[in-house]
Amino acid sequence: MSAQEPRSERHAMVVTVDNEPGVLARVIGLFAGRGYNIESLTVAEIDRTSHKSRITVVTSGTPAVIEQIKAQLGRLVPVHRVVDITVEKPGIEREMALVKVAGSGEKRVEAMRVSQVFRAKALDTTHSSFVFEITGVTDKIDAFIELMRPLGLVEVSRTGVAAISRGPEPM
Repeated sequence: MSAQEPRSERHAMVVTVDNEPGVLARVIGLFAGRGYNIESLTVAEIDRTSHKSRITVVTSGTPAVIEQIKAQLGRLVPVHRVVDITVEKPGIEREMALVKVAGSGEKRVEAMRVSQVFRAKALDTTHSSFVFEITGVTDKIDAFIELMRPLGLVEVSRTGVAAISRGPEPM
């Protein structure tokens, strides 16, 4: 019998950091320097008074690699807290995308029909194109984009994952 390799898992981590120059570069450098892939990265200031920012990073790895990433992130000086929202504090993840589709005739009608099923909003409409806004989990956005490909997909812009824990307590 051969030993089975641990499976790679997708994890969303929320990292609270000081909002100062170079912090994001240090976090990204940690990933790059160790060969870890970043699937999604979202950064924004969350508290102007205390100069704190929130980095939401989605990555994949074996459970051991995920623990190593968390430990290494926690050792960076400007990092205040690292929470693996996938397992520690189950939460809600959402992403937003702008999707441009060009087409006419039946393809145009089908693009509108698909957008209604996915609750995508048409932000811009011309005689030959649409720009849709869609919000949801990553898999929903991926599915919408795949259905738009044969209908005239032109361009996609995505925000990356934003995540927050469930319940009344802060992370």
